[in-house]
Amino acid sequence: MKKTFVLVVLFIFPLVAYLFFASGVNNFGKLPVLTENIPELDGFSGSSKLENRITVLGFLGNNIGRKKGNAFNLNQKIYKRFSDFNDFQMLMVVPEGHESAVSELKEDLGALSEVEKWNFVFGAESDIKSFFASLKTNLELDMDLGTPYVFIIDKNRNLRGRNDDEDEGVKYGFNTTSVAELNNKMEDDVKIILAEYRLALKKNNADRSK
Repeated sequence: MKKTFVLVVLFIFPLVAYLFFASGVNNFGKLPVLTENIPELDGFSGSSKLENRITVLGFLGNNIGRKKGNAFNLNQKIYKRFSDFNDFQMLMVVPEGHESAVSELKEDLGALSEVEKWNFVFGAESDIKSFFASLKTNLELDMDLGTPYVFIIDKNRNLRGRNDDEDEGVKYGFNTTSVAELNNKMEDDVKIILAEYRLALKKNNADRSK
């Protein structure tokens, strides 16, 4: 009996686990595109861009101190887990004039992890409103030009999300105030989009080797 139990643990259980996760990739291998062709950030100061990057996009608004908790949640639950992946970035949109507050935020985040892929762009109020509107979500910026929600943007500048979320139906963004939402929903969706690109890369490499 002991030998049988050991064999099950060593061989059968890993096989079952593999089949379970493999079926998950087949069933959830694509994260729905909710908005196509989001414009590039050409009118904003800062060197970061959306094209050819997997982006977690956020809007910090004029009161960055009030959004520090949200940034910390995002850093701990999403950034630290996925920052090693190529072409992954956090990109925060900030109104002009808050460069020093952003430097302070990066310093605070740097005490918890490296911040190489935390990027920030700065724009005028009208440009921020126009850019946010281009996402075509069911959400709004607050009076400070910020929101606790962040968005997943793919390498082709498409907004990805859920069209069959059990709580919201269509889910455009993820509430960084809620650690549970970051853990239970956003983490899964970032995994899916990264797996999607990894599978595409493997396929392309295999096609080239033929």
